[in-house]
Amino acid sequence: MTDLIALDRTAVQESLRVLRAARDDAWERPSPCAGWTLRDLVAHMTAQHHGFAAAARGSGADRTYWIEQDLGRDPFKIYDESVRHVLAAFAEEGVLERGFTLPEIGGTFTGRIAIGFHFLDYVVHSWDVATTLDVTIDLPLPVVEAALDIARRVPKDPERRGPGAAFAPVLPTPEDASPLEEMLALLGREPASSHR
Repeated sequence: MTDLIALDRTAVQESLRVLRAARDDAWERPSPCAGWTLRDLVAHMTAQHHGFAAAARGSGADRTYWIEQDLGRDPFKIYDESVRHVLAAFAEEGVLERGFTLPEIGGTFTGRIAIGFHFLDYVVHSWDVATTLDVTIDLPLPVVEAALDIARRVPKDPERRGPGAAFAPVLPTPEDASPLEEMLALLGREPASSHR
């Protein structure tokens, strides 16, 4: 796989880019994540950045790092700060070989596997934010193809999909699907449907 740290950074920076389109009236819009507004989604994304940064530095087992916080009056600023935090943690030397404790997944993983989880999440969440805001996601094809490779390995068994799980059940993939569309279908997203 191409440099995983660079792939993750590209996905995270794209989430930040599309979120810049959010105006004051956009934060309560429904997102493609069932039951979540854009504000809810970004609160989740912010907490995940802090949790993964803590995991990269050996403190992932402390669940306080994973708690979603109130984004206050400037959600973009709070999210931007979390982006800087996680990218700095992932840029530290030897991070791919460290053990990351991820309580939401239930275990300790090598940095390479854990950052792969984070990377896939932020390709998908970049699309979630872009879809909520009616803007176009702009990820290079190698980034999308790397995310698709990981998405193909996500367990498909029903107890790991659906309400309360990280991803919805797999959806049918059209034969002419693009790599992005295939990845979204594998993770239970419907790119062609309206969520409003």
